[in-house]
Amino acid sequence: MEEMVVEALLFGDGQAQLLAARQLAQFSSKQRHNIAEKGVVPPLILMLNTNDFEAIEAALFALLSIAFRSERNKILIAKSGAIPVLLEVLRCENRLLVELGVAFLLTLSSCGSNKLAIAASGAIPLLLELLNSQSYNSMSLQANLDILSALHNLSTCHQLIPSIVSYGGVATLLGLINLASELVMEKAVALLENLVSSSRTALEEAAGTGGAIQCFVEAMEEGSRQCKEHAVAILLLICDSCRDRYRGMILREGAMAALLQLSVDGTKRARDKAKRLLLLLRDCSNCVQTTKQTKNIVLLEQIMRQIEQGVGDPAGMSVALLEEMISKLRT
Repeated sequence: MEEMVVEALLFGDGQAQLLAARQLAQFSSKQRHNIAEKGVVPPLILMLNTNDFEAIEAALFALLSIAFRSERNKILIAKSGAIPVLLEVLRCENRLLVELGVAFLLTLSSCGSNKLAIAASGAIPLLLELLNSQSYNSMSLQANLDILSALHNLSTCHQLIPSIVSYGGVATLLGLINLASELVMEKAVALLENLVSSSRTALEEAAGTGGAIQCFVEAMEEGSRQCKEHAVAILLLICDSCRDRYRGMILREGAMAALLQLSVDGTKRARDKAKRLLLLLRDCSNCVQTTKQTKNIVLLEQIMRQIEQGVGDPAGMSVALLEEMISKLRT
């Protein structure tokens, strides 16, 4: 059966290649590995460069199955010229093919050897374009998650972060945080943290965008545990970059209650980031204070002392009592 598939892909007509590509996608991992070594990748790539949607779909499934869990095959596929052809698939008007193409690009981007080649082919602006509101709403949740994951894979190569930023990555991600589902929000905030932690330009853009700080505070309040962790890390980076400039902005967005809550029940990393940010925010000596603000500051100092002593320690207080005090800050 393997030999018949190889022969059909190498020498068959269009219909024979279509059937062979479909058959290949059903083979075992070992069979796919053997077939990849027999030169079937180039004809499968050629199938992507046709106007036959069925052929393109079959070729994408076949190439995906060849690349699955094989770094060697991912490199082979990229070196065989698949990336530029794949980007043309992403520009087509068939949503199913675009989503398959995104999944394939995600698979290729997981290989470190392919990241620079993917970026050089123009993938970054195209992926960001697919995340704009019109395209975002027309694609499935999984496709949007795949796009964000592919961009995250590329962002782990620090040489590529300036490109993601220069093509509007920060603004695109901030837009997603405002309208996306919880899963998309989590991935968007995670990618944004990766950008702002590595690029001063990205950090300044994120900090200076209207509504961005409010966005991160809301992510701390309403996001998943991982989303809260990334959001508080971004706020800490922003405040630490210029405390005098951003401290008041963060306070005005009502971050304190969410930070205190995170310092108690967030992930280990979130707790650490929240406590560090609280230390940057707690000095109110230069603030013009209302009566309510004064009461809140006194309450905040009490809570901070309890957190520093250790919640649940004999000298401290119970988590329940601490949460009751935090709730007062929300009112």
